[in-house]
Amino acid sequence: MTAPGSQKTCILALDQGTTSSRAILFDRRGVPLATAQQEFPQITRSEWLRTGSGGTQASADGDGEEVAIVEHDPEAIWQSQLFCARSVLESSGTSPEQVAAIGITNQRETTILWDRVTGRPVAPAIVWQSRVSAAICSSLRAQGIEDTVRRRTGLLIDPYFSATKIIHLLETLPGLRSRCEAGEILFGTVDTFLIWRLTGGRVHATDVTNASRTLLFDIHQLDWSDELCRLFGVPRAMLPEVRPSSGSFGEADAAWLGASIPIAGCAGDQEAAAFGQGCVRPGDAKTTYGTGAFLMFSTGSKPVASRHGLLTTPACTFPSSGETDRPAATDYFLEGSVFVAGSLVGWLRDGLGIIAHAHEIEPLARRVEDSGGVMIVPALTGLGAPQWDPFARGLIIGLSRATSRAHIARAALESIALSVADVVSCMQQDAGGSLGRLRVDGGASRNDLLMQMQADVLGLPVERPMVLETTSLGAALLAGMATGFFPGPAAVHEARRVERVFEPSMAEQARTRLLDRWQNAVERSRGWARQA
Repeated sequence: MTAPGSQKTCILALDQGTTSSRAILFDRRGVPLATAQQEFPQITRSEWLRTGSGGTQASADGDGEEVAIVEHDPEAIWQSQLFCARSVLESSGTSPEQVAAIGITNQRETTILWDRVTGRPVAPAIVWQSRVSAAICSSLRAQGIEDTVRRRTGLLIDPYFSATKIIHLLETLPGLRSRCEAGEILFGTVDTFLIWRLTGGRVHATDVTNASRTLLFDIHQLDWSDELCRLFGVPRAMLPEVRPSSGSFGEADAAWLGASIPIAGCAGDQEAAAFGQGCVRPGDAKTTYGTGAFLMFSTGSKPVASRHGLLTTPACTFPSSGETDRPAATDYFLEGSVFVAGSLVGWLRDGLGIIAHAHEIEPLARRVEDSGGVMIVPALTGLGAPQWDPFARGLIIGLSRATSRAHIARAALESIALSVADVVSCMQQDAGGSLGRLRVDGGASRNDLLMQMQADVLGLPVERPMVLETTSLGAALLAGMATGFFPGPAAVHEARRVERVFEPSMAEQARTRLLDRWQNAVERSRGWARQA
């Protein structure tokens, strides 16, 4: 606990994202004091793969299925995150002794395997966006195990999740399986890898929210499932210990930041954002607009099984009474994942050259009153909820001689809002209730036009907080509550302040027409990459 009158003045949040790493210092009011950010390289390509008796193999003749592969260099992740942590302390003039604790939040599902002794990764990190295990998923579904998987995990069998990525590595790297079974190779999502490095290899741990995204974790028992490990053929010896989201994850070595600092909070990015947004009551919902768009709808202590392709996932956890390393019973969310949101704007910049900088998208889109009949389906890496189609591909339709860059820019923003509206509709049907308002955060929520579009296509108010980096705020709150820096649950509500509410202004008839056209376009994009 942090003693009254001590010199602890802040919490350090490490926010390891898909395209960049960030570090943010928060004061006792939950206000950001300083931020550092660094992008790192994205490794992307497409390959034709097929699954045979020898596992997943490259197909040189185009026989198989075309999949999008997305990878990261784990060392680049580590170096960028360490750089940001050091930079934010230096730029703010904060000594490491003033930091009460470190909270970690991270891109989920991204899979890293490393050597227990050397700490070196054995392969590139397979990113959550990667479809490299699509054929493996098709084979697993054909075995008839999806109902069992769904009941235990709340997830679908999809390349999105970690287990099928592990299978891909076990099948393609010679000798890896035997080394994993012997405990020589460790698995972790990005949080686990960072904790391992920060603690000098003393702690191999994750939290419930990250473990729940692997297809190997029983969300009802809050522990790894031996049955699921057997079904997927993943050695239990390589899995990390599962701890509460708010609790001890060891201490960062003084060699990294200049002092030994407790790591006291850990949560996947979307659960951390939901916590930072104060989504703790049934019916609360938020969307985080980052690389993708991720929606969380609280169902309280009852895990709701979706009938519309959504996921059931645990909320951030706290220690059970008398067992500080054991998570207590938790609340649950319905979750919908839109794989491409902010990254669509990046593609317009880097792929098409329509804009030079991401911030140019809004003024360009405002040059026209509507999209001129243009519709974009942003399935650049397949479709997530509710379609779950890894073979869907991006589509731009409705082009004419009158189409301009501005129409395409506006259609791109519109497609993000429509993707989110799809998921909200499914959530309301599954939960059996209407959403009163949508809380939003993340970088793209700064875009006023996008937020107004979101309110219009939902027919609901959209509420934007003053602190948009609620993912980092959530991690800071979890770490601060574990160490006494924040006094308790009231700190969550005190830290959340609303900056603006966007009210819907679109006529119901126009909304219905737009949603119908969107569904038509989505259907045209589906299954495109599957070999006939």
